[in-house]
Amino acid sequence: MTRMLLTGGSGFIAAHVLEALLTQGHSVVTTVRSDAKAQMLRDTFPNYGTDKLDFAIVADIAEEGAFDEAVKSDPPFEWAIHTASPYHLNVTDTKKGFLDPAIIGTTGILKAVKKNTPSVKRVIITSSFAAVFSRNVSNRPGYTYSEKDWNPITEEEAIQDPSSGYRASKTFAEKAAWNFVELEKPNFTISTMNPPMVFGPIHPKLQTLDTLNTSNQRIRDMMLGKMQDEIPAALVYVWTDVRDLALAHIRAAERPLAAGKRFFVTAGYYSNREIADNLREQLPDVASKIATKGGEFPEGYFGYDNSRTKDILGIKFRSLKDMVKDTIPTLQAIGA
Repeated sequence: MTRMLLTGGSGFIAAHVLEALLTQGHSVVTTVRSDAKAQMLRDTFPNYGTDKLDFAIVADIAEEGAFDEAVKSDPPFEWAIHTASPYHLNVTDTKKGFLDPAIIGTTGILKAVKKNTPSVKRVIITSSFAAVFSRNVSNRPGYTYSEKDWNPITEEEAIQDPSSGYRASKTFAEKAAWNFVELEKPNFTISTMNPPMVFGPIHPKLQTLDTLNTSNQRIRDMMLGKMQDEIPAALVYVWTDVRDLALAHIRAAERPLAAGKRFFVTAGYYSNREIADNLREQLPDVASKIATKGGEFPEGYFGYDNSRTKDILGIKFRSLKDMVKDTIPTLQAIGA
């Protein structure tokens, strides 16, 4: 049994990481922002006592020393997985809403582990394809994105709008993590996960229709008849299933070859039209509410290389059809 620290445990991705860790028999302490969030997780995973699932309250990850107490444990932690970072575009102050929590939160967990928890041998950080992909160069037909690429976004561009702020927050936070390891030379290694659009089943006790993660909102809107006239274009046309991403986090902690590497965790291409087609097939009752035009995959689009994720982490990606099928009942459970 391995003792794990997981940050932001009530989040969409983190809850799946938590579920996978518990299923595999690990003992987990997860940080949450409040006692109410902790209770929601207890209700979601009611079969685990405090020896398997416990909590540390970290109200604001952007505060100096926020994780100093959370990283202390008996028995001591062996791994840490840092997922806590905002991804909702309803932010008015980009610096406070995106940049500070992402950058200070990421460097904060690394500082706290180095200072207080010498037992930790690896820290896994949830980054994003937003830290890889450049929106300034169109669809880049003929170009293949991989872990070698970095988003060239600047600090000036970061404050222009919430979307730019989010992309910058993931880019700057991940760069800060790699810089920390290079300069501070801690006794742990890091690995980062760089997923694009993340879809998949939710945990109904943790989300509502209004607080749904951004990617899944398009599935919700199709089910609710909000796309009857035309299906909108996607922001980016590569995706992954949240369950595959959760497993990638854990395997990156377990496998020696994952140390010091980024992982572009993607199942491949998708389009909003393909999601709509799957919903119509699997939900005949709502088929008439979903438009049949728009949302197609664009002509001339960049390539992707996910070979590192498949070769080192051994991830076998789920299909879009299976993702939609498994997501439907969880959204229906909260009113979709």
